Amino acid sequence: MIIDAWAQHPTLRHIQDPMFDSLKRWTKVPTPTTEIPVPFTIAAMDQARVDRALISAWVGPLGAMISNDEVAGFVAQAPDRLIGVGSVDLRRPMAAMREVRRCVEQLGFVGIRVLPWLWEVPPTDRRFYPVYAACCEVGVPFCTQIGHTGPLMPSEVGRPIYLDQVAIDFPELTIVGGHIGYPWTDEAIAVATKHERVYIDTSAYTAKRYPPALVEYLRGHGRTKVLFGSNYPMIMPGQALAGLDALGLDDETRAQFLAGNAERVYRLAARG
Repeated sequence: MIIDAWAQHPTLRHIQDPMFDSLKRWTKVPTPTTEIPVPFTIAAMDQARVDRALISAWVGPLGAMISNDEVAGFVAQAPDRLIGVGSVDLRRPMAAMREVRRCVEQLGFVGIRVLPWLWEVPPTDRRFYPVYAACCEVGVPFCTQIGHTGPLMPSEVGRPIYLDQVAIDFPELTIVGGHIGYPWTDEAIAVATKHERVYIDTSAYTAKRYPPALVEYLRGHGRTKVLFGSNYPMIMPGQALAGLDALGLDDETRAQFLAGNAERVYRLAARG
């Protein structure tokens, strides 16, 4: 089994946003001119033998580029393949807390994702704290990006060490840091090692580009702490998996990395 822990089924307004021009320059992904249908995403998963993908909403200071209700609509088209992850507006703390609850209790989402670089504040900013409390209350992970940004926005807010303070303040909170934390991967490993509920996912990197420190961690005491992710549609899942065999993972570690860790962290077994 393969579970993609970080993906998006994009709306046209999301994928056409100029902030992603720098990413497209690197990945050579053409900009669509029409909405991408859900079957296209499923076909990309099938090509890579990905069984399930966690697709997230995108909410930032300028509004929702992918709304929670749109994500719910995509999931409804392929409920056996797609799993929803919500997002919230940090400017309205009480509304954000209510939206976390709605995402989980009404829409059936398994996590909440908010990107510090999109808001240009670190995850220790006070505006995040009501969201953390709500995630603890409803029992879902908080997902965020760690490491530098592909879009031309400040990267410093993505330093993994910020999550150390968050994990101290919210020991009940499960935190998944996506994008491996590069160029601060050692920080990401240190925080994930220190805190029982902090994890790393490999989205936005192909397997052949994982830093050696992450591969060593994955092979050793971090085998239960690293989740596979693609960052589809910026990286196709098949491309993200390219080079996996060369990492030299034993069968147990490979199974945990590709599916088991995500299944446990997001409590997917109960969903069938």
